[in-house]
Amino acid sequence: MADESQLARAGLFEARVPRYTSYPTAPQFSPTAVGAAEMRGWLSEIAPGSQISLYIHVPFCRRLCWFCACRTQGTTSDDPVVAYVDTLTAELALLRATLPEGVTLSRLHWGGGTPTLLPPASIARLTRAIFDVAPMAATGEFSVEIDPNEIDDARLDALAGAGMNRASIGVQDFDPLIQKTIGRDQSFEITESAANKLRARGIRSLNADILFGLPHQTDARISASIQQLLSLNPDRIALYGYAHVPWMARRQVMIPSDALPRPEERLELFETARDLLVWDGYEDIGIDHFARPEDRLAVAQKAGLLRRNFQGYTDDIAPVLVGLGASSISRFPQGYAQNAPGTSQYVKAVRGGNFATVRGHVFTGEDRLRARMIEALMCDFRIDADEICHSFGLTRAQLKEYFAPVSKEFGDMVRIDDSGLEIPVESRPLTRMVACLFDAYTVAAGSHSHAV
Repeated sequence: MADESQLARAGLFEARVPRYTSYPTAPQFSPTAVGAAEMRGWLSEIAPGSQISLYIHVPFCRRLCWFCACRTQGTTSDDPVVAYVDTLTAELALLRATLPEGVTLSRLHWGGGTPTLLPPASIARLTRAIFDVAPMAATGEFSVEIDPNEIDDARLDALAGAGMNRASIGVQDFDPLIQKTIGRDQSFEITESAANKLRARGIRSLNADILFGLPHQTDARISASIQQLLSLNPDRIALYGYAHVPWMARRQVMIPSDALPRPEERLELFETARDLLVWDGYEDIGIDHFARPEDRLAVAQKAGLLRRNFQGYTDDIAPVLVGLGASSISRFPQGYAQNAPGTSQYVKAVRGGNFATVRGHVFTGEDRLRARMIEALMCDFRIDADEICHSFGLTRAQLKEYFAPVSKEFGDMVRIDDSGLEIPVESRPLTRMVACLFDAYTVAAGSHSHAV
C-alpha cells in the first residue's frame, strides 16, 4: 500500500465519492427521462431466447438496524408482507405479458430489507410466479439475502425447495458492544446455526457481508470478528465500509459519531481484515470482495469477465437486469429505470395495471464509454487501451484526453502508457477517486460514503 502520507496528500481521507455500482449513479436519474412507457418498450426489445437477470426487492424488516441506509420499513406482522407479495405477483404478470418468448434467468436475487420475512407459503407462491415468467437457465444462480435472526426450518425448506442455490448472510460484526451500538444483535451461534442449516439443505455456496469503520471498532475487534467468520468458511466475503450518512438515513442518528474511527483508522481496519482474509486463502476481488479460488467470482476475475452491478461484483454477463418491487432499479442496454421508492406509490401503480417506473436515465454514447472505463477500473484496476479504442472507435490520442485529468491529479501514483491506465497495488485505496475523474456528472458534496 502507498505511504499513508501520500494517500493523505491525494485526498483519500476527505474524499466522498460513489461506490459506482452504476454509471451514471442513481442521484443523476431523472423523473422526466424514463417512465412506464420506456420500461415496457425496453422490455419488449429484449432478444427472444436470451438470458436476463431478475432482482426482487422486499423492503420489510422485523427490526430497523440503525447502521442500515437501505430503503426499508419495519413491520411486526406478516400481513403487509403477504399483501406485498400479491403486488409482486401482479408486477410479474405485467413482465410476463411484455417479455419476448424464450427468455431464461441467468441470475435471480432476492434482497431487501429482509426477504426471509416471507412466510413459507409466500415463498412458494412468489417463486411459482417468477418461474411462470421465465425459468432458470441451466447454469443459473438463485440467491437470497438471509437474516440469521429471521429464518427458521420451514422457510429454509421453502427456499431450498424453490431452487435457491446461493445464500448471502448478513454479519456486519460479531462484537457485542458494536452490535448494541448499531442496533443489530446477532450472536455468532445464531449465525453459525443458519450457515449449518443452509448447508444441510444442499446450499453449498455461501456469501457473507461484514463491515469495517463501525463505532468502537478496533484492529483487535475486527480481527476477532473476521476469525469467527472464517470458521464458517464462506465462499465469498464482502468487506464493506460503513457509510455514516444520517442526513440520508435518519435512523443513523442513533449511532454516536464520536465513536466512529477516523478515516485513517478506517483504512487500517480494512487492511487488517484484508490481510487475514488473504492469509486464509481468499483472493482479492475488486475493491471490497474476497472469494475462494474456485468460486465463480474468482474464476470470472481471472478470465476478465468480472462485472459490477447494484448488488456489487458479479460474474453475470447478461445485458439486462430487471428489478421488481418498490425502489428497484432495472438496467437495460438503453438505460436505467427505477420503480417508485415508496411502497404505497409502487403498489398503486402496479395494482392499476402499470409498471411502477418513475425515474431513470437514457444512455448516450458518452455514458457507455465512461461507464465501461469506470467498471474496468472498479473490477480490474486498469483500462485496456486496445479494448476501449476498438469498442468505442477512439484513437489513442482521444483516449489520452480522458486519461489527462487522472495524470494531473495523481501523477506517478497511477501508470499511464500506450497499453492504457493502471492503478498499481499500492495505490488501490484511491480506486474510487480515480474512477470519479471519469464521471461527467456533478456529484453532490457529502452525499456519498467515504472512499476508504
